[in-house]
Amino acid sequence: MTSPTDLRKAIEAELYGNLLPFWRSRSLDTDHGGFIGEMSNAGQVRAGADKGLILNSRVLWTFSAVYRELGDDGDLALAQRAYRYLLDRFADRDHGGFLWLLDSEGRPLEDTKKIYGQAFCIYALSELYLATGKAGPLEEAQAVFDLIELYARDDEYGGYIESLSRDWSPAGDLRLSDKDMDTPKSMNNHLHVLEAYANLYRAWPDRKVAERLGELIDLFDRHIVGEDDGRCHLHHFFDKQWSVCSETYSYGHDIEAAWLLAEAAEVLGDESRQAVVHRRAEQLARSVLAEAVDADGGLAYEGRDGRVIDPSREWWCQAEAIVGFWQVYASTGREVFADAARTIWDFIDKRVIDRENGEWFWRVLGDGSIDESEPKVSEWKGPYHNTRMCLEMLRRLKA
Repeated sequence: MTSPTDLRKAIEAELYGNLLPFWRSRSLDTDHGGFIGEMSNAGQVRAGADKGLILNSRVLWTFSAVYRELGDDGDLALAQRAYRYLLDRFADRDHGGFLWLLDSEGRPLEDTKKIYGQAFCIYALSELYLATGKAGPLEEAQAVFDLIELYARDDEYGGYIESLSRDWSPAGDLRLSDKDMDTPKSMNNHLHVLEAYANLYRAWPDRKVAERLGELIDLFDRHIVGEDDGRCHLHHFFDKQWSVCSETYSYGHDIEAAWLLAEAAEVLGDESRQAVVHRRAEQLARSVLAEAVDADGGLAYEGRDGRVIDPSREWWCQAEAIVGFWQVYASTGREVFADAARTIWDFIDKRVIDRENGEWFWRVLGDGSIDESEPKVSEWKGPYHNTRMCLEMLRRLKA
């Protein structure tokens, strides 16, 4: 099995030799500005592809984080390119916040205020501030925080409503995407609001941000993390009063939450909450390891009632599993979790990295074949999960 030293070297080589060169050189839209909307698995850019807020904000976060780590002016220029496009095209100057979807030339196609998307803007803008110290990105992040708190926060039952209309009035359709349930609240939304508020608190240690971040940690413990017959997973969808509306769970989100919750409690410096989230993180990691890590080392996508119902291995789940298992290893000292992280890296190295066209394949199917139908770059597939895994693991392995 890969040693910690070899793991660090392999991840370093992947970051510097594959992921960063791909996004630095092949993601720019030289015709219409910003970044491309879609690239096929074989590397063909699709002309006229729509541009999504999630991809643009994740590109902004990525190059801001890489610049903060490496100090390369070329990465700063790419972060600034994403920042300018975010403000010039996605920003809603009439109502505040950011639009969800544009056409290839930057004209609005879908103008809803999905809180998931607003959260990723906070995450990215606060990262750019941390990288540069420039006030503008932080002020933009603060403004979005205020809008979320004013319009999306549920003061009666806690948490945040899934989606609102362009003017922040109630929306008729609350779904994040076509595959999601139309419910007022979701795990996915709250996980990424928590992630965003943790990064915002790093940049701006404000009392209200601290209060909301603490509340989010508590909401996960009370409502979102569920236990059944010794298993521990995150519930997916909820009504306004936090009654569970779904039966399945995503193994990738389970293990991603294991480290994002720990990070949030550590950012707050709250020892009592740290104890709670470390216990929850170990419970989640044990269940994911027992149910979802296949014999070939890949992490399955979805489960229900203690068994896998979707054995496909998506790229982002593999990336988050490495950080999540390593986080639990660091907090418990139990080698089984370090072994799980190494095993999943070996799977990524052998099956997920595209040695011919660069970056990672979206999905390895249950039979071990590559899903050729999914794009290399899209509204939902960007550099955030795998590049962040590399940055996180290089810090942790050096430590």
